[in-house]
Amino acid sequence: MKAGIFQCAGGGLTPEQRLEKLALNLEQQALDLLVCPELFTSGYAVGDDLLKLAETVDGSFAWRISQLAQQHSTAIVYGYPERHADTLYNSAACIGADGKLLANHRKLMLPPGFEEDYFTAGSTPTLFEFGGLRCAILICYDAEYPEAVRAMALAGAQVVIVPTALSDSWPVVARRVMPARAFENGVWLLYANHSGVEGAVSYLGESCIVEPNGQDVARAGAGEGLITARIDAEQVVACQDRLPYLRGVAGLVGKLNA
Repeated sequence: MKAGIFQCAGGGLTPEQRLEKLALNLEQQALDLLVCPELFTSGYAVGDDLLKLAETVDGSFAWRISQLAQQHSTAIVYGYPERHADTLYNSAACIGADGKLLANHRKLMLPPGFEEDYFTAGSTPTLFEFGGLRCAILICYDAEYPEAVRAMALAGAQVVIVPTALSDSWPVVARRVMPARAFENGVWLLYANHSGVEGAVSYLGESCIVEPNGQDVARAGAGEGLITARIDAEQVVACQDRLPYLRGVAGLVGKLNA
């Protein structure tokens, strides 16, 4: 499949304006899958606006994403503040090319800071089938834990999708940690960041598509843009056969716990 990442500069924009930018980028490429950043609908560093802009998994923004997905025959992953009853989650949904919900992930690990004040942590992993591939969604800090990506790979994930909101204070995460996660598990990794400035946060940009050998196939710069790459299962098989970390992990854990 052909996948893309929309690295959006959305600081100060309304959800409608963000959606307009997304629509313009969908017109640039014929894609099977497009990934947007963490909290794409609302913005990340927006304080109490998170409460005002939160919606259910089938809310108005989701409906408009569904229309875009069908119009362009493209599945879309996007981050949003999810309201479920009286609880707020930092979530990411995948809407299929047919406009139907394929997956909804609630961020498992909340980093120290404002997220703990607003959000409740999710409690379950998220895996789904798409384009003949088994995919997983993790959000930002989730994927910085080696155990999280390893668990997805052991569950059969061939593609790990990571919407994020990484500031320019943490370049090592985009440049070193994410390629390492792809390499040590033999999986494709799609890391979708914001760009520009929003509130007190200056985003790094540098969204990337990393192949299972840990090498970049595509990497954005600091500004807004769209990156794309062809994703295939054969590279997952080849890399996991060449470096069989997943087969060896159980034996290693047993030795370490002996």
